[in-house]
Amino acid sequence: MAKPQKFSFAEEYNTFGVPDIPHTEVEYEYLVNILDSLIDQIGEDETHPLASLMEVIGALIENYENEHIPELL
Repeated sequence: MAKPQKFSFAEEYNTFGVPDIPHTEVEYEYLVNILDSLIDQIGEDETHPLASLMEVIGALIENYENEHIPELL
């Protein structure tokens, strides 16, 4: 008898497409949610197959924040 497959991050977000550069707050929040899910699954395991995706999404989020969110003084 086959074991049920475990639900994974890749299966969930694959239906929504590849993450892109956020241009709106909705797109930004979408990436933040993806990153949160990745962090929950991967943690600090730099050898995980999705670790590089987490790094790219983090950079996209950082760029959006630098351009659109005012710095607190």
